[in-house]
Amino acid sequence: MSKKSQIKKAIEDCELEIQAYEKKCERSQKAIMRAMLAGTKPLPEDEQYFTTFSSLIDQARDRLRGLYAELEGLNKK
Repeated sequence: MSKKSQIKKAIEDCELEIQAYEKKCERSQKAIMRAMLAGTKPLPEDEQYFTTFSSLIDQARDRLRGLYAELEGLNKK
């Protein structure tokens, strides 16, 4: 498998990973927003899930940017 093919596959996998994290993050975000609108304190678990998945999304996006940059570098050669 060529280097470009490997990078394209990694990009696809990373994008799917981000989508999965975003779905999980969205659940906790909704719970936090519901609590805020009701004037109550959100559950600590919901806050922790939101923080954790937000961090994972940021890390995956950084990795995705790196993969795109690497692919662009190969395309210029």
